[in-house]
Amino acid sequence: MPDGRFESFTHLTAQNAPLYRQVMGAFVAAKRGFVVHLRPEDVHAALVPERPELDPGSVGDALAQLVEWGNLRADPDTSRVTTVEDFHRARFLYQLTPRGEAVERALEAYDEQLGRRGALQAVALSDIAEWLRNLLVLSSEHEPDPVRVGLLLRDLVGRCEELADNAQAFMGSLQRTIDLYDADIETFQAYKDRLVDYLERFVRDLLVTGAEIAQLLGALEQAGVERLLALSARRDAEDAAPGGDARDGGGEDPREQAFAASLAAWRERWLGLRRWFLSEPDRPSQAKLLRARARAAIPQLLAVVETLNERRSGRSDRAADFRTLARWFAQAPDDDALHRLWHVAFGLSPARHLSIDADTLAARIEQPVAAATPWPQAPPLEISPRLRRTGSYERRGRPNRVRSRAEERRALERLTARQVAETAAARARLHTGEPLRLSQLGELDPAAFGLFLTLLGDALGARRPGQREVVTTTADGSLRIRLAAFDGGGTAEIRTPDGVLRGPDHIVEITDLAPAAPAAAESAA
Repeated sequence: MPDGRFESFTHLTAQNAPLYRQVMGAFVAAKRGFVVHLRPEDVHAALVPERPELDPGSVGDALAQLVEWGNLRADPDTSRVTTVEDFHRARFLYQLTPRGEAVERALEAYDEQLGRRGALQAVALSDIAEWLRNLLVLSSEHEPDPVRVGLLLRDLVGRCEELADNAQAFMGSLQRTIDLYDADIETFQAYKDRLVDYLERFVRDLLVTGAEIAQLLGALEQAGVERLLALSARRDAEDAAPGGDARDGGGEDPREQAFAASLAAWRERWLGLRRWFLSEPDRPSQAKLLRARARAAIPQLLAVVETLNERRSGRSDRAADFRTLARWFAQAPDDDALHRLWHVAFGLSPARHLSIDADTLAARIEQPVAAATPWPQAPPLEISPRLRRTGSYERRGRPNRVRSRAEERRALERLTARQVAETAAARARLHTGEPLRLSQLGELDPAAFGLFLTLLGDALGARRPGQREVVTTTADGSLRIRLAAFDGGGTAEIRTPDGVLRGPDHIVEITDLAPAAPAAAESAA
């Protein structure tokens, strides 16, 4: 190890690593109780409940070795010296060194991260929205309180980091759950139901609260969030210690240096918070990616359940068959059993690769011959004269007549034409040609309503926070929708055979950009 910097980690791979870890754990537990120094008998007493067979000599050797590696420091213990012999006898007090404490903290963080499952914290979204509202109120004040601003920003950034870390850990553990194929079916199905409900609830909260957070972030940037960041950075810089060289007057003011560094850090944190909830043209937001990942996990979970049900119902599963065969090989008592199992599973000894004529096949049906019958004891195999004469079973001459698929093609053509007509009718129904209110669209049939929902979703997805009008086109560029909000519109209702869609009334204009739109509309009519 270079220059001994990592020598304090040696006890993890040493021969008595469990004992060393327990000794270091005793020192960490003692420090939590504000005890700095421990004697060897104190360490032994702390380890005896877990290891009754441990003797004090082993503890002393472990302490000496940890001192050599730099995890502990040994100081002479003169508090109990009463005679000259006690003075010359080696007695030490042990305490954690900075390196040893750093190693234990790193190991604790490592164990915590490995066992972490994470969670999708819908409550954190509400907390973030509440703190943003409070910051928006402070931004409107002439002289905001720096203490409140600093505390709100720290809580806001810390909560967002916690939300991101927990979501990342949860999605990782969720993928490991999806990849689990050997679980008990009933247990997995019960867990699946709770997990799907949990994911749907979080996606719903992320969609609603995330949109509110995006609007609050935009409002804060318009109100001047830079002033709040500067207030918090100035408050952080008040505790900067003096520095610089005394011979040149101390150099630049350390508080100004600390202010510049703190302001840059707060700007970076705010940018990270903004990118978490606000999408950019070339960078989707982390909330959007998380929502898409959570939505994609639901059908994956259902696919795992379907696979488990197929296995339970007895449907063929090659992977499960090979795992069963592997267990049989592992449970075989001897090599002869292994060879017999291999012969049964993969052997090609029976002449199943040869073909026989109809008469021989009928005879075999009347008098079956076991596949394991040796060749000398089996009745002769009747082979076609064509094979004996030409060496091939293929019949020469005209090939068999090809079955006509004209009727099936006509059925597919009719189905395609009907689908094209329905799509053209839906496009013609939605083609407004002029701005209308959503409440003026009237009743829509299922095809037109499905196309309308797609257009509405594209428009709402393209609208930025604070934007009142948006114009966008579909992915194929055939339809364009313009959606504009207006004051006092009330609630719009769009009726369909399956129900009623209600929402805020908007001005909508849908234009069909396809060149063949009039002809398609006449064909559909």
